[in-house]
Amino acid sequence: MSAPGLTDRERLAAEHALSLLEGEELLQARGLMVSDPSFAEEVAAWQERLAPLHDEFAEIAPGKQVWARIERKIAEDSRPAAEVVTLRRRIRQWQMASLVSAAAAIALAFFAIPAIQQQPANPAAPLMANIPIGETPLRLAVTYLPDSSEMLVSASGLTADGVHDHELWLVADEGAPISLGVVVPGEERRMPIDEALAQRIAAGSDLILTREPLGGHLPNSAAGPTVASGEFTKT
Repeated sequence: MSAPGLTDRERLAAEHALSLLEGEELLQARGLMVSDPSFAEEVAAWQERLAPLHDEFAEIAPGKQVWARIERKIAEDSRPAAEVVTLRRRIRQWQMASLVSAAAAIALAFFAIPAIQQQPANPAAPLMANIPIGETPLRLAVTYLPDSSEMLVSASGLTADGVHDHELWLVADEGAPISLGVVVPGEERRMPIDEALAQRIAAGSDLILTREPLGGHLPNSAAGPTVASGEFTKT
């Protein structure tokens, strides 16, 4: 669900600027950052707009002594037991509301400054490839994440011609090209990478985009003509 007054794209840019995204949305944003210059500008604008909020936060959770005092008052209350039970239930609700409010404040703080996330001792650097599409400013963005053994293929901005499909291939140092599947225009696709394929991906590995019949490359036939190419580089 979008934040009030924000489009889905603006929300994605804001949350990416502040390191709140994870999973598929994070991969989508990373793909847009390299394939869509206007999206990258939106992210930078959100970072500049929200950073000053960091100095405005203050603690809002009541201290333990407040809850102790309320509990003590309830224990001393001479009203019927049913009313005391109701009050105890309400105090638990207030405590829960306080925790939720504190969590919301922390979440808002993350909107104000990028989160400092604990990283693995020796994280593997992502690999990225920007494949130019003809003479247009469009790019097919491919991101390989070694730590999660996943690849994101972002075809944002591309449109289908209704006659052909385009297929992405990894050209390893040895052997025939390996199909990474049909590119779906206008979509970001995440795919798991098995160990055997992961061992063949490295900085400098080539990627090619071929034109194929609708549905993709036909089994037991040669790949179609290459229409674009690029290579993985470390980020």
